[in-house]
Formats: sequence, structure tokens, C-alpha cells
Amino acid sequence: MIAVPAKRPPVPLSRERIIDAALHIADGQGLRRLTMRRLGDALQVEAMAIYHHLPRGKEALMDALAEHVTAVRVDPEAAGTWQDRARAWARASRAALLEHPGVLSLALTKPPKGAALAAIREQIEQLREAGAADPDGAVRALRAYVFGSVAVEVQQSGWADPDAEVRDARTAEGEREFERGLDALIDGLGG
Repeated sequence: MIAVPAKRPPVPLSRERIIDAALHIADGQGLRRLTMRRLGDALQVEAMAIYHHLPRGKEALMDALAEHVTAVRVDPEAAGTWQDRARAWARASRAALLEHPGVLSLALTKPPKGAALAAIREQIEQLREAGAADPDGAVRALRAYVFGSVAVEVQQSGWADPDAEVRDARTAEGEREFERGLDALIDGLGG
């Protein structure tokens, strides 16, 4: 008798699984190539099944992707001064955006919602508690700096270039430039 391997049950569809697949498509092929049909194919489901988890369809998906890369939290116990907390948040935000360059345009254009908005409020409160003179203004300036810096770094690095060595070298250079600018910004904010 021939043993037939047991068929694995399909992995259940979830919001997290949808977002991960969408990020993979956006990072690899760009946002223009991210369609509900292509996403359904990647998840091995009918595209309509995605609407169960994202009832507003592609608009909800775009919001979820922007939220995913901008809802950055930093442990409030890990850093001391407001300057340390601001640096930790800026570095974590940069890392999250660079991890998914395919959705950077969404992060730049979508207003913060849900977890992203909660993370911003948390950052303001952390800076306030740590003694920042203008925590709201500091967070606005830090967000503008991080988003702008990452946008320039991604554009200059030729992120779509398959030559990983060039990309890595430029990212290291971008990190040094980011740190110099971050120090100048925090000094200017009263650091």
C-alpha cells in the first residue's frame, strides 16, 4: 500500500497575513502592482475573501500598510532624557520605513490613524514626561525629519537596484547622514 501524505490544512486568512503579503508585493514590485487580485493569488484565496478582513477593500489595505510602517513604539523605560527618547523613536521609525520602502509613499501621504496615531500621542506624552519644552512641536519636527530623510535615502540609494552591495553601502552612508541630521535637529529643539 502506498502512503499518501496528509494534506495540510490551509493557513487561515487573517489581517496580519494579508498585510504581510501586501508588504511583500509592494516592496518587491511597487504599490502600482499591488492589486486585490494579485494579493489574493499570493495568499491562495479568492480576492473577495480579503474583504472579510478589510471591508473597505483597497483603501483599507492602503491605510493598514501605512499604519504598519508608522506605528512605531519605543519602550519608555529604555531611554532617560527626552533627547534619548527622541533619538530612539527616530531611529526605530527610520528602520521601520526602510524595511518597507515600497510603502514609503503611503507613510508620507496618509494621515496617521489607529495604532499610528496612538503611537504619536504616546511619543508626545513620553517627551512631555521626560521634560521636553515643546513635545508636540518636537514630535512634528522629528516626524518630518525622519520621513524626509528616509525619502531622500531611498531615492538616492537606487533601492530598486538589484546590486545589493551598492544598496548596503549607500544605506550605511545614509545612516551616518541621518545621525548627523538627527543630532542637529535635537540640538535645535533645545537639546
